[in-house]
Amino acid sequence: MAEAKTKKIYHLGTGRRKTSVARVRLAEGGSGQILVNGRSLDDYFTEDKDRNAVTGPLQLTEMSKTLDVFISVKGGGITGQAGAATQGLARALKQVFGLTTPQAMADGQAEEGGGMAKKLRDSGYLTRDGRMKERKKYGQKGARKSFQFSKR
Repeated sequence: MAEAKTKKIYHLGTGRRKTSVARVRLAEGGSGQILVNGRSLDDYFTEDKDRNAVTGPLQLTEMSKTLDVFISVKGGGITGQAGAATQGLARALKQVFGLTTPQAMADGQAEEGGGMAKKLRDSGYLTRDGRMKERKKYGQKGARKSFQFSKR
């Protein structure tokens, strides 16, 4: 007799920073592997600060050994991509735990994982860093730099 295959449950999250966009997919019941654009985390992010930023939400929620993480990231630089992956991972984890809504609290049906989503928010993982590169203005050398002014 063939064993029945169980479908894996996936949770999705999208993160953005500067011009980088990361699509994160979490698979429950995994071994804890993290793949970024088909490569391992250590191969893709070579600096420790970027690796720590990406794994931060997993370590905060203590889910690093039970979930498989697949990240597809585009645009920007390496640090921007790490920031986007961090936010996407936190959003996907929020979906795993569920967020407590005021309506659910009023009905007395508050979800248990609401505290974990609050932890993610308080740690700053769910906040988007809105700083972008300022655009070049017409008639100027750059965003702020202007041509030298001559009175005569």
